[in-house]
Amino acid sequence: MHIQYRRPKIEALVETRAGAAKYPPEIVDRLFEVLDVIAAASEEKQLYQFKGLRYELLRGKRKGEASMRLNDQWRLIVAVHEDSEGFFAEIIDIEDYH
Repeated sequence: MHIQYRRPKIEALVETRAGAAKYPPEIVDRLFEVLDVIAAASEEKQLYQFKGLRYELLRGKRKGEASMRLNDQWRLIVAVHEDSEGFFAEIIDIEDYH
């Protein structure tokens, strides 16, 4: 599945590690691990297979988005879409859930 970024700051973090100091170092490392898992998936239902990520659809105002656990405190917020080329993941943000 290919990956797109909604926020330029997240894309910059992934591409050049710009802004990495804003997050704990282990979160940045884990982000790259999770992005590898997303890239290896061909469709959304495969993301449920990785129990440690706790992929879950969000509700309410965040309907259409999902969260993936980076650790007990931090979550990667994504939205999975489908276009003519197949499924792609839109990385929305990294959020502190505490």
